[in-house]
Amino acid sequence: MKIDFEKMGGLVPAIIQDATTRQVLMLGFMNEEAYQKTVDTKKVTFWSRSRNCLWTKGETSGNFLNLIEMKVDCDNDTLLVKAIPDGPTCHTGTDTCWGEENKAEDNPLLFLTELQDFINKRKEQMPEGSYTTKLFKDGINKIAQKVGEEALETVIEATNGSKEHLVYEASDLLYHLVVLLAEKGLRIEDVAEELHRRHDPEWDKQRREAKAAGKMK
Repeated sequence: MKIDFEKMGGLVPAIIQDATTRQVLMLGFMNEEAYQKTVDTKKVTFWSRSRNCLWTKGETSGNFLNLIEMKVDCDNDTLLVKAIPDGPTCHTGTDTCWGEENKAEDNPLLFLTELQDFINKRKEQMPEGSYTTKLFKDGINKIAQKVGEEALETVIEATNGSKEHLVYEASDLLYHLVVLLAEKGLRIEDVAEELHRRHDPEWDKQRREAKAAGKMK
């Protein structure tokens, strides 16, 4: 990633966005050293213009910004930093520096991204005693088998069970599906994008017609 630090005398604006909720949390500035420390530690670090030194967000409050990814804009002089906050971002105690609330529970679907990130981290770190770690160690065949088992249990609850048990089993199914996607290097967002494409009335009409014609033969 090429970043033009020279345009503003060694600094670039860094827009901090919650990786789960997509809420903008704050604006800071980074120099090359702050950028590199952010990459190395996975804790968002800035250059303080008032104190004239590096500062890692949360080093005194404990409210760290845990790095997920960084992108540079089209002019190579502004960073978009996606992170997961450990607590309120603003020094005043509010979720954002504009006094806005930042709650994933306002849209529970956003938790799927957080779950995907968590499972990907399990796959990367493989901590002992974790059920997710065990699944990854068991391999793709076992993970796929679990998806099949959970799908069957979901169907059983849908046809003969209660709504409460259906939600429980569907949650198990979705969790194991996310693990399966992670094992194959995919994300739940890839499935969402595919569904979004299919929502178009003209979605892949020629391919479906060709597939149907092939079956007829």
